[in-house]
Amino acid sequence: MRRGNPTRLRLAQRPNGNQMLEKLRIIFTIPELRQKIFLTLFLLCVYRVGWQITLPIIDHNQISNLAGGEQSTLSTFLERVSVFSASQLTQVTIFGLGIMPYISAAIILQLLGSVYAPLEQLKKEGEAGRKKINEYTRYLTVVLCLLQSAAFLYFVIMPEDQNGLNMTATPFESNGTLTLGWQITSILIMTCGSVFLMWLGEQIDEFGIGNGISLLIMAGIVAQMPGALFSLINNAQFELSGLFNGTVGIETFIALGLLFVGVVLGIVFVTLAQRRIPTQSAKHVRGRRVYGGTRQYMPLRVNQAGVMPIIFASSLLMFPPLMLISFGSWLGDNIFGNFFSSVGAAFQNQASLLFNLAYIAMIYFFCYFWTAITFNPKEISENLKESGTFIPGYRPGKTTSNYLENVIERITYVGAGFLALVAVIPTLVSSFLDVNFMVASFYGGTGLLIAVSVAFDLVQKIDSHLVMRNYKGLLE
Repeated sequence: MRRGNPTRLRLAQRPNGNQMLEKLRIIFTIPELRQKIFLTLFLLCVYRVGWQITLPIIDHNQISNLAGGEQSTLSTFLERVSVFSASQLTQVTIFGLGIMPYISAAIILQLLGSVYAPLEQLKKEGEAGRKKINEYTRYLTVVLCLLQSAAFLYFVIMPEDQNGLNMTATPFESNGTLTLGWQITSILIMTCGSVFLMWLGEQIDEFGIGNGISLLIMAGIVAQMPGALFSLINNAQFELSGLFNGTVGIETFIALGLLFVGVVLGIVFVTLAQRRIPTQSAKHVRGRRVYGGTRQYMPLRVNQAGVMPIIFASSLLMFPPLMLISFGSWLGDNIFGNFFSSVGAAFQNQASLLFNLAYIAMIYFFCYFWTAITFNPKEISENLKESGTFIPGYRPGKTTSNYLENVIERITYVGAGFLALVAVIPTLVSSFLDVNFMVASFYGGTGLLIAVSVAFDLVQKIDSHLVMRNYKGLLE
C-alpha cells in the first residue's frame, strides 16, 4: 500500500485553527520559499529606510509646514498622489516621486502597444519582445523622473516667502531662490531614488515573492494606516455620542470596523468572481482511440481592469482644481474668474456632487477602456479556432468574437459599479461620520482596495509554491 505524505495526513486531522498555524509553519520549512520571503521583507525594509531620508536642502524641524499648511490645495494634491505612488511627497524625501514614474511609463507603452505597430509586433515576439519593452520602459522612466522632479521642485520647494517652509540657508541665494547647482543635485537625487525603487521592484519580481511594484505601493499604504488611525483616536471622544452628529465616538469606531470588514469581503468576492464560459475541444480519432472532446471553462474575471481605473480617475481628477483655481486667480475678481474658481473649488471638495459624478463617470470610462486594451475577443476567438476548441452553440470566428465581446461588456459594467462604490465610500464616510478623508481612504476605499488586492495576489503566489510540493494552499 502506498503511503501518503505524513505532513498532509497530520494536517487533515487537526482543527481549523491549528491547520492555519501548520500551513504557516510549512511555508518557512521550504528553503526556497523561505529565502524568497525574507529577501522580499529585507528589500521592503530598505524601501522604508529611504522613505524617511529627506533631501539635503530641507530643514527637518519645519518640514511639516510644506505647501502652506495642511488644508492647502497643493498639500491635498500631494497627499492624494502619495497614496498611489508609494511615496510621501509632502516630506520631500529621496523617494519623493515614488514608483509612479515607472507605472506611468509602463502604462504609456502598453497603450502605445495597441496603436503603434512596432510595439504591437514586439508584444507578439514572446520573451524577447517583453525584455525589449521593459528596456524601453526603463528609459522612459528616467525621462519622466527628470521632468517630474523638476516640476516638483518648481511647485513645491519655493522660496520661504512663498510657501513658509524654512529651508536651510546654504542652498539658497540672497533672493531666496534655490541655486542652480542644488536644483540639479535635487533633481538627480529624486531621479536616482525612483530608479532605485524600480530596481527594488524588479529584484522582488525575480528573486522574491509577489509583484514587486505592487508590494511597494502596498507597503506605502499600509505604513500610513497606523498614523491615520492614531490621528482618528486623538480626535475621538470615547463615549456614546451617536452617529452623524459631527463627533467621533464609540459608535463611529464600530461603524468603521464593520465597514472595514465589509469592504474587505466585497473586494475578495469581486476579485474571485468569474464568468465561466464553457468550451469544448474537437474530437480526434487516431486508430481505435479518441482524443479530445473534453469540456472546459474559460474564466473571465468580473473586475477585469483591477484597480487601474480608480488610479487613472483619481490621478486625472487631481489636476482640475489646481488648473481651474489658478486660471480663475489669473483672470481676477470678475464673473469669469469667480466662475472658474468656483468650479475648481467644487472639484477640490471631494464631498461635492460634481466631483463624485465626474469620479464615477471616469471610473466607468477607464474600466471599459482598460478592458478593451487588455482583452481582445477577436484574438481569443482565433486562438480557440486554431487549437480546435469552440464554445457550444456559437460558430468559430466572428460569431464567437461577438459573443465574447457581449459577455465582457456586461460583466465590466458590474465590475465598474463595484469600483465606483468602493471609490465613493471614503467620501460618504468623511461626510456622514465626520472622519478625515485621508483616514477614510485608508480604511474603506481605494487604499484598502489596493492593499487587499495586492495581499490576495501575494497569497496566491505563496499557494502556488505550496501546491507544487503537494501541500494544501492557504486559501483551501
